[in-house]
Amino acid sequence: MSAAHHLHAANLRGSLFMVAAMLAFTLEDVFIKAASTQIPLGQVMVIFGSGGLIGFVVMARMRGEGIIHPQAFGRAMAWRALFEIMGRVCYTVAIALTPLSSASAILQATPLVVAAGAVMVFRETVGWRQWGAIGAGFVGVLLILRPGLDAFEPMSLFAVLGMIGFAGRDLATRAAPKTMTTAQLGVYGFLMLSIAGGIVWLYQGGSAAMAAAQWALVFGAILFGVAAYMCLTLAMRTGQIAVVAPFRYTRLVFAMILAVAVFGERPDGLTLIGSGIIVIAGLYTVWQSRRTASR
Repeated sequence: MSAAHHLHAANLRGSLFMVAAMLAFTLEDVFIKAASTQIPLGQVMVIFGSGGLIGFVVMARMRGEGIIHPQAFGRAMAWRALFEIMGRVCYTVAIALTPLSSASAILQATPLVVAAGAVMVFRETVGWRQWGAIGAGFVGVLLILRPGLDAFEPMSLFAVLGMIGFAGRDLATRAAPKTMTTAQLGVYGFLMLSIAGGIVWLYQGGSAAMAAAQWALVFGAILFGVAAYMCLTLAMRTGQIAVVAPFRYTRLVFAMILAVAVFGERPDGLTLIGSGIIVIAGLYTVWQSRRTASR
């Protein structure tokens, strides 16, 4: 088989892994949103974070990897932990208290914020066309939020804060030690989620007894959360990033379908237009970056 065929096969596998990751992330959101309607959100986050933590600890040990990495307490990892907490807490609150369709749409602006942040943090070069796409993506977010209008939902700002937190986490991950494995990063990520959930739980106060149905919802979130993380890692390590990365936006398609089918949501025209602008802006940014790199 030629090198071109090998590359094509790798790109196909990477794209399928990315689609699988986005579907799993969306299902994780669905299970968390459903569970949070029956038990306190902080309690959901603690159990979910602890389950994911255990899953990645087991994974690391099966691979013969240490749980505590020598460079786990450096500056980059400290920033990653803070942004992880911010992203996890705010986005979880958003999907619990606002429509899943709008929260997922706002989250799609994360790559645009990462691109803008890379200029400030890593001094990467971004052309005026890419800046235009980033600006258009933010316009899409404003169309979904609609600040100053009667349809404005203040709780949607948690989705914006969550998106900023995840963008900061992704930027910090770039600066994280290259020797840290996927399982080790997963351990620290879910550890931060457990800590954040504990903070939310203390703030809320109280707890709820969990029947089999509630445990099933939280276990489903854990299962799909770990699967999503692994599929995403495989996707980014298989094939060309410029080919694989655009399939991140399938998450919005899955979110819209499941939001309507499971929660009976009906995204309005501005939400759909804003979502479309964000996706087009993101795809253009990826395309323009690939074009610039090939010169």
